[in-house]
Amino acid sequence: MNRIAVYPGTFDPITLGHIDLARRAACLFDEVIVAVAANNSKQPLFSLEKRCLLAEQALGNQSKIKVVGFDGLLVDFARDHSATAIVRGLRAVSDFEYEIQLAAVNRRLDPSIETVFLSPAEDLGVISSSVVRELALLGGDVTSMVPEPVAMALDAQFR
Repeated sequence: MNRIAVYPGTFDPITLGHIDLARRAACLFDEVIVAVAANNSKQPLFSLEKRCLLAEQALGNQSKIKVVGFDGLLVDFARDHSATAIVRGLRAVSDFEYEIQLAAVNRRLDPSIETVFLSPAEDLGVISSSVVRELALLGGDVTSMVPEPVAMALDAQFR
């Protein structure tokens, strides 16, 4: 039986920290689905289709990682893809309380799906999509935080 994990997020945009976590998860699971959430309540900068495309470009030819867009409950998505785990990233202690609450809710909705917490490489822990968006909006250099296709998309968006 394949061990399938879902790594969910808005990925608006995908960062080097996200990529690091997806690759780390691929070392632990047979397949990792990077689940790009529509999450219209956040009013994303990029469309779902664009975020999926950027994630696919960023992750390249990773045979154990695939990108899928979704809308709806995460546990339903995980169940529909036969996933047994949800991967969540923890950058700092401040992430922990929120993430542990999400894990508890997801466990209540489906106890067969476990949440696994991973931390990014030390040099990537300060990167967040919101920081990248803000920096790009103000004309800052984001090339050390995102892959080239994302940097180009941000430049085109704010130029």
